[in-house]
Amino acid sequence: MAGVRQTLSKLAYRMIDATRSSAAFEAARRPATAVDLSGFTRARQCLLVTFKRSGQPVPSPVNFGLADGKLYLRTDGTTAKVKRLRHDPHAVVVPCNLRGTPTGTAVDATARILPDNETTTAEAIIAPNWTPGMRILERGLDHAARPFDIPIVHIEVTPGAP
Repeated sequence: MAGVRQTLSKLAYRMIDATRSSAAFEAARRPATAVDLSGFTRARQCLLVTFKRSGQPVPSPVNFGLADGKLYLRTDGTTAKVKRLRHDPHAVVVPCNLRGTPTGTAVDATARILPDNETTTAEAIIAPNWTPGMRILERGLDHAARPFDIPIVHIEVTPGAP
């Protein structure tokens, strides 16, 4: 089962990588200048920029929810961005469109992978930001992931470097 899970994840993320805007990579290399998340109130997606051990930034467009001055997002727990955050909680977030083209100013942030007892609250914050089509896609992905035991991870992003 692990081999099938990894193959499905790799295929999905290759497709996402192929459609990602080159502007996402440019934005990932620029310094963060905003100090709070006020520029995210009208966005549905943001670039979550995580960092490889070499320091190289890697931008990933993700859906998010916003509450109490923090961003909440969910993702496949086997992705490289989750592995990078486990190693280094420093992140940069930038409001963007679906393809990752920035629509606002970057914010230095600290990301925290939430424990299971905090995921219900995070899910309740994220779900209202989905369009009807996104809701169908997200729930379909959840259903498809179950047989392969693909973990869903929730992440809290707080402005300010670690």
